[in-house]
Amino acid sequence: MMQVLQTPRFSKQLKKLKRNQKEALDKAVKAVVENPLIGIQKQGDLHYLRVYKFTMLRQQALLAYSYDDEKIIVTLPGVGSHENFYRDMKRF
Repeated sequence: MMQVLQTPRFSKQLKKLKRNQKEALDKAVKAVVENPLIGIQKQGDLHYLRVYKFTMLRQQALLAYSYDDEKIIVTLPGVGSHENFYRDMKRF
């Protein structure tokens, strides 16, 4: 059984989303849970993250997550548009 953990930052971002945006995000999270290797592994400062690109309201959105194979845990640190996404992830 896969365990999905949300960071406090992710929870705050989730509260700001509208219902139809949350539905798109739910589909993206389900896709990540079904296949944790679906996202692109980042390099450099963000080497511990994977990013899954999906469409939310006809715009590309990014879902950052880390995946621990031994414990089968998906941690969700953030979601957002491409603008300043990686800069914000580095701060996290």
